[in-house]
Amino acid sequence: MILPTYNEAANVGPMTAALGPKLNDDDRILIVDDNSPDGTGQVADRLAAEDPRVEVLHRSAKEGLGPAYIAGFRRALDGGAGLVVQMDADFSHDPAYLPRLIAAADLADLVLGSRYVPGGAITEWGGVRRLISRGGSLYSRAVLGVPVRDLTGGFKCFRREVLEAIDLDSVAASGYSFQIEMTYRVLKAGFDVLEVPITFRERHTGHSKMSTAIVIEAVWRVPAIRLDGLRRRG
Repeated sequence: MILPTYNEAANVGPMTAALGPKLNDDDRILIVDDNSPDGTGQVADRLAAEDPRVEVLHRSAKEGLGPAYIAGFRRALDGGAGLVVQMDADFSHDPAYLPRLIAAADLADLVLGSRYVPGGAITEWGGVRRLISRGGSLYSRAVLGVPVRDLTGGFKCFRREVLEAIDLDSVAASGYSFQIEMTYRVLKAGFDVLEVPITFRERHTGHSKMSTAIVIEAVWRVPAIRLDGLRRRG
């Protein structure tokens, strides 16, 4: 279980507590902190001292979501993980769905918690935020030519073999489009992707990391992802 954090001191403790009952004794929670100025890293260290299932990866600076997850993937693979789950630490992804994603990993190589399949939903978002998210997924589907409905979703369960097959060094996206690039690469590598419905909720504590720059990156990055995929096949 990989939790990337930046200024999540108020959320990381409650999140690890909520995940605890969902995990087995040999499962691990890896908190990847990008040197949060609010002390998230120190909170994470205290949690790790209290629970042997919690580990912390301290990074020297905030470099974006993509590099944080890539670092977490490498640590998980080095530690022998068979399944690697990624999710937000702010409760926008409900830990109650974790058993559903893990169970579905028996049926697919990548399981994606989806807001846009039947049964999925978003609560507490305004119209503009919904438009950005839905539009981003539709735009990405059209440009990349793939059937996944929630390409921007970030609640995922990867089988180990998937992450081993992807050249993680060449994953270029750092923000919003990281989720798109990873799912696209999984599909193009010939693996199966299964979307399971979830309800996505707005965070109640802290501030969203979404910004105009992240959205702009996604707009130009998606065609670049498609071109890179064509070059790789060529």
